[in-house]
Amino acid sequence: MNLMVVVDVSPDLPARKAILVDYSSGRGKEDAIKEVLGKVNGKMPDDATIVGFEVKTYTTPVTRRTYAVAVVVYNTPMDKKPLSKFTVQERRQLLAGVLKAFEYNPRILNISELARVFEVSRDSIYYDIEQILKERG
Repeated sequence: MNLMVVVDVSPDLPARKAILVDYSSGRGKEDAIKEVLGKVNGKMPDDATIVGFEVKTYTTPVTRRTYAVAVVVYNTPMDKKPLSKFTVQERRQLLAGVLKAFEYNPRILNISELARVFEVSRDSIYYDIEQILKERG
């Protein structure tokens, strides 16, 4: 049995992409499928989002043994970095996105809360906003 998998990966989706392949054998088609699905389900991460899957079977002509092969393509969330660990560039990128969503109105931001969340001084947040607005022109 030959198996070929082609996957189109979107780099825009912020997730870890993975492919899980497993097989099993059984006395019949249903047994083999049930066995391989049990194996695959046991290996899937809890937070996985299945993009696609396929289960195929093959019965050997001589022994009449049935094999099932399962291929699962899935995404799992990226490791979330705490806001306090953001670099200056990452922090500014996040703040710029928020400002853009609110038409670059800095009054919508709670500077004290942002400073607390990012574990920086209020002056750092003010400076970040100033630089974002300056870059925008």
